[in-house]
Amino acid sequence: MGGCISIQVSCDQVLNRGARGRSKRSPKAKRSPEVENLKSSGVFGAVALKKPAVRCVVEERPLQAVIFGQGKMLETASNRLMDDETGTMMGLYGMGGVGKTTLLTQISKRFRETAHGAQIIIWIVVSSDLRVEKIRDDIAEKKVDLTEIGVPFPTRENGCKVVFTTRSREVCGRMGVDDPMEVQCLTDNEAWDLFEKKVGTLTLKSHPGIPEQARKVAGKCRGLPLALNVIGETMSSKRTIQEWRLAVQVLNSYAADFAGMDDQILPILKYSYDNLKDDHIKSCFLYCSLFAEDCLIEKEKLIDHWICERFINENEDRERTVNQGYDIIGTLVRSCLLLEEGSNKSKVKMHDVVREMALWISSDLGDNREKCIVRAGVGLCEVPKVEKWSAVERMSLMNNKIEKISGSPKCRKLTTLFLQKNRLASISCGFFMCMPKLVVLDLSQNSHLKQLPEEISELVSLKYLNLSTTELSKLPVCLRKLKKLMHLYLENMRCLRSIDGISMLPSLRTLKLLPCRKLGFGESWKELLRLKHLEVLTIEIMSQLALETLFFSHMGMKCIQKVVIKDALEESFGFSNFPTILRSLKGQCFPNLSSVDIVGCIGVKDLTWLLSAPNLMHLSLTNLLNLEEVVSKEKADEMEVQGIVPFGKLETLLMSDLPEVKSIYWTPLPFLCLREITIELCPSLAKLPLDSKSVAEVERFVIKYVAANWMERLTWEDESTRLLALKNCLRVRTKRDIDDLRNCLKKVTSIFLIPTT
Repeated sequence: MGGCISIQVSCDQVLNRGARGRSKRSPKAKRSPEVENLKSSGVFGAVALKKPAVRCVVEERPLQAVIFGQGKMLETASNRLMDDETGTMMGLYGMGGVGKTTLLTQISKRFRETAHGAQIIIWIVVSSDLRVEKIRDDIAEKKVDLTEIGVPFPTRENGCKVVFTTRSREVCGRMGVDDPMEVQCLTDNEAWDLFEKKVGTLTLKSHPGIPEQARKVAGKCRGLPLALNVIGETMSSKRTIQEWRLAVQVLNSYAADFAGMDDQILPILKYSYDNLKDDHIKSCFLYCSLFAEDCLIEKEKLIDHWICERFINENEDRERTVNQGYDIIGTLVRSCLLLEEGSNKSKVKMHDVVREMALWISSDLGDNREKCIVRAGVGLCEVPKVEKWSAVERMSLMNNKIEKISGSPKCRKLTTLFLQKNRLASISCGFFMCMPKLVVLDLSQNSHLKQLPEEISELVSLKYLNLSTTELSKLPVCLRKLKKLMHLYLENMRCLRSIDGISMLPSLRTLKLLPCRKLGFGESWKELLRLKHLEVLTIEIMSQLALETLFFSHMGMKCIQKVVIKDALEESFGFSNFPTILRSLKGQCFPNLSSVDIVGCIGVKDLTWLLSAPNLMHLSLTNLLNLEEVVSKEKADEMEVQGIVPFGKLETLLMSDLPEVKSIYWTPLPFLCLREITIELCPSLAKLPLDSKSVAEVERFVIKYVAANWMERLTWEDESTRLLALKNCLRVRTKRDIDDLRNCLKKVTSIFLIPTT
């Protein structure tokens, strides 16, 4: 959000334009006839030398050395700036402390040193309420009036360029820059080079154990130049191993205690937080610091937490609240306060130093550390001692080694408690007795937890409960008293055999049951259908009865988000009556369905019903021995589904062990979101529903295949489509191939490599 702008103009150009401007405004500037006569009749030698080029610099910045790792970006940015075809605006964005201003000063220096002539350079601070009009006002207040000297606001015609830095990609868009350059953190090697330089050789060699500790300290900076510089300079005088060990301990416990953090690093990062426009967005951001370092946070789970904490209005319908959550996540990503990695956009993470800033703010800048206790991933074997449990509002002890929880803490303000990824085997009866405001409880991934204390029923405000990957065999009776429970996660519970009593949870909106392979529903089918407020259901279906009574039910079609249909070997198992059902219901029957995985269903010949899932994102088809076509044209015409782009939101498609499949769709389709197609053991598949314009983001698209000559056997819509496919194809090995390779390598006793030129 904060940043600076450099406006650069050739002074020769400015002076010429200024002269033209003055001649138009002043009649006195015209030459008289006498002057013309003297000029024509006289002889004039060298009266004066040519006026040297003027260098006009406004608010000159001290030039800093190029940050390690930014050399390539400096080259790219400079080339773009000097290219007259790239437009008049260039934006550099990135998180606070990443080196944007340093990079800009180097760009400015390089630009002035070229043959483009002297420059006018103006630096302007950009605030979060950026307006073009405001920039013009700021320019007018500086020492040079561009309008007065004949240079209007930058355009391609007048040759003026604007380069600006900001922490927000959103600002780049508002400035009219659609392709800004992101200034990223340094790689591990680059970060170590910078840290090593700041610490100095004498310090690093003063004890043989210091280099190892130094790498740990540098690693905590996660490539952020600001942190590497400040912490490196602080440690440059520390020449005992004990001082370095203490530094590691402090950075692992409460980093704000480290010298320089609370006055040189965290306040600079806090500027991005201060510029978030709404308090509820700030609360959402701070909540993310409860997760462990490097933790990939699932967006939808995070949004559910925010809803339970009332950062988002829970009384709105599901679609609206989720959209609001994604909008907040987008704001935080564009502000460089959350990070998305790679092509998987379903998760986010926090940079470690940004996380420390969030924890610092959550503790009232260090004045109230027990308000938010976060000891995630630090190797705890027991719950830490807390002097004032009554002050604790949120606690995260996730990703530790805690085996047993005892005691009866009085936590009257506690709203969120993270205990996932521990080794919990028992929780004392009194532990949950006095947590009247607890709304989020995560006990997932405690694989030794076989039962819950009855007193969990005292959590009268609980809205979110995650028991995934625990050893519970049935839904505890005590849970039936949780009348406000909205979100219940029971995923990957290998021992779960019954969810009887589920209908006793009248507020339940989200139920995740995928996969729970031993789950025998019995009467639970009828109970599921009585959950009137259910909005999201993930489930595994393994019988024709379940398919007909749940999947085809009104509740099923409305609520099922992810489904695995598996191992139904009966010839009759399939979707033969589905077109008739759809015709009777009309419209988009599966608006919530985003992921479908169909495995080992021998009776399935086509899956035309998928056209009724307009929001399908992930489709996996495996071991369907009689599948002939994914979508049948004849049945598609019967369904009379109007206004739907087939697979318009599909991101990934996996087709494996489908010996009879010949077609996915009979004509090329516009895959607006498709990123990946994986094909394995589909010998009869002769053509993909692609043409040269099918894929929106070609640079992210890949076709993965296994058979050596499979691509050569395919037919294509045209030559350009074939070339596009070949450019984006990638042959992969199957798990069987990898296992065979590993077995072979185990038998290898020596390898002789011959280098090639």
